[in-house]
Amino acid sequence: MDQQQQQTTPAMRRTLLVFNCFLLAVGTCGGPLLMRLYFLHGGNRVWLSTFLETGGCPIIFIPLLISYIHRRRRRAHSLNPSESTNSTEMIFMKSRLFLASGVIGIITGFVDFLYAYGVARIPVSTSALIRACQLAFTAGFAFWLVKQKFTAYSINSVVLVTAGGAILALHTSGDRRAGESNREYIEGFLTTVAASVVYGFILPLVELTYKKARQQITYTLVLEVQLIMSLFATLVCSIAMLINNDFQMIAMEAEAFGLGKAKYYVILVLSAIIWQGFFLGVIGVIFSSSSFFSGIIIAVLLPVTEILAVVTFNEKFQAEKTISLILNLWGFVSYFYGEIKHNKKKMKNLELQRRAETTTTQITNI
Repeated sequence: MDQQQQQTTPAMRRTLLVFNCFLLAVGTCGGPLLMRLYFLHGGNRVWLSTFLETGGCPIIFIPLLISYIHRRRRRAHSLNPSESTNSTEMIFMKSRLFLASGVIGIITGFVDFLYAYGVARIPVSTSALIRACQLAFTAGFAFWLVKQKFTAYSINSVVLVTAGGAILALHTSGDRRAGESNREYIEGFLTTVAASVVYGFILPLVELTYKKARQQITYTLVLEVQLIMSLFATLVCSIAMLINNDFQMIAMEAEAFGLGKAKYYVILVLSAIIWQGFFLGVIGVIFSSSSFFSGIIIAVLLPVTEILAVVTFNEKFQAEKTISLILNLWGFVSYFYGEIKHNKKKMKNLELQRRAETTTTQITNI
């Protein structure tokens, strides 16, 4: 079967991991900045911003089509001339995985709204603070749902990165927009906290879905999962936009946008593309590594988002942000150092086991 032919080799998995880390980096840094840019210059449709987080999902049809054509050609070369190539599978996803992806997608739609609502009311620095603390939630849920094993190095990493995020809480009120009330600021803070908690649950839930899928998980299937999740999340947003008349307001909002009508639409399109990169990167990293590692990547990139926010929006770069950056990088190095030591120990144990089995076989033959 096609799906069996698509088994991922270790080298291919490493390549996919690097590629998806890149997508995750672009989405983690670029998505919040574009969203904040939209709100700072006159945009105020929260459900529209939520829609853009998953509305770029049709892009996924491109790699899925390329994958299908590749499978079809490979199958044509491997079959006898008399055999038909019409049996090439176009869709791998089974009903069990489809339902799970749909449910996760619906939850994601509401989580995206909470996050967009928060970004509309709090500065990038504060939202980065909360998202850094998301790693602790991801670690806890990963331990509960997928029995994630922690070493002293990974625990140290969680503590350092979370502490780095907590430090950003100092003096963040100085980044507040002029005229923004305490109530709006608190509402934005609380909704972003709620989004971080629930999204910290979603990452391990996706990993658990892979484990319980009862079918082989290939990267093509991962793309199908992301497509269904995004479609259901976008459906939730579309219904909400229809209720709030957001679609009718887009043209009016574009006319009054602070940076001009053309840049308004450019921001919307770029947001949809970059946010889709974020979500593709997340599920790709989970496929190639783990949900915990995806949380590590997101948390470590947040200080980079901070620096970009300083350059883009002239937010203040206090000493606390420098300390946060150092702690996050320290946590990142701690995690990878622990992984390197763990892999070396694992390889050593496998080699000892292989030698023991060889010795046992030789004795048995004697």
